[in-house]
Amino acid sequence: MVAKSSFDQMALSTVEYQEFCKFLRDSAGIDLGDNKQYLVATRLRRVMSEIECPSFSELTKLVKRSENFRLRQRVIDDMTTNETFWFRDLYPFDYLKNTAFPALYKNNPQARIRIWSAACSSGQEPYSLSMTVEECLRQNYSMRNMAVDIVATDLSSEVLQQARSGIYDQLSISRGLSPERLKSYFDDVGEGKWKAKSLIQNRISYRALNLLDGYVTLGKFDIIFCRNVLIYFSAETKREILIKLHNALRPNGLLFLGSSESLAGATDYFDMVHCNPGVLYRAKAR
Repeated sequence: MVAKSSFDQMALSTVEYQEFCKFLRDSAGIDLGDNKQYLVATRLRRVMSEIECPSFSELTKLVKRSENFRLRQRVIDDMTTNETFWFRDLYPFDYLKNTAFPALYKNNPQARIRIWSAACSSGQEPYSLSMTVEECLRQNYSMRNMAVDIVATDLSSEVLQQARSGIYDQLSISRGLSPERLKSYFDDVGEGKWKAKSLIQNRISYRALNLLDGYVTLGKFDIIFCRNVLIYFSAETKREILIKLHNALRPNGLLFLGSSESLAGATDYFDMVHCNPGVLYRAKAR
């Protein structure tokens, strides 16, 4: 048995760090880069204490075994950054409400608009999208029959469970959700928590998905949000993912990336569209 206090003092050797980075890259496509030993040690300290694992080298060996699926998923969950906000950056949601939704509905009022929230984390993004749909419908009576389906995916099973529940505490609510939207779209369920109303929950479906895998079973989308996740991948992997995202879009479909992300070598697949203050990407015909 390893004393609990000793886990707080554990550090990765260079060899251990390289071994763990290879595991994470092969399993989830995440490229930590150099000198992130402290980050790994901090995030994995709890799970190592719980299973009384004596070293990071031993932990890497354990998660590689096929029978340790739950442990492997736990480690990947712990290494995945799930910090997120409501209506992050604002402009993508304003663009949808004022430009994209009206244009899509005008072109084909009978069609169901399909949106994919990739790497949805604990659900703030898909719920923000669903609230945007509601606000668009409220300000455009002529579009009252517009139907929208939102597919939300994430690698982490833990955050997907949180997203499905639609329940958030005060700290989560405070990150970008206005009092007006809280009142309109959430119910107070006591103990300082709020639950998303069914009118914004019902158009969202959730699914576990690794962005390194295929997307064919998801179908085609009009709009894809893949924001603040490509920064964790190598340049080659980013390009591969962007090409697969292009293939998942309908003709002229829209792709939203994070404000600090770019097309990473896939400029031949998308046209840049300035929507002031930000940009989005429109799928080119191939």
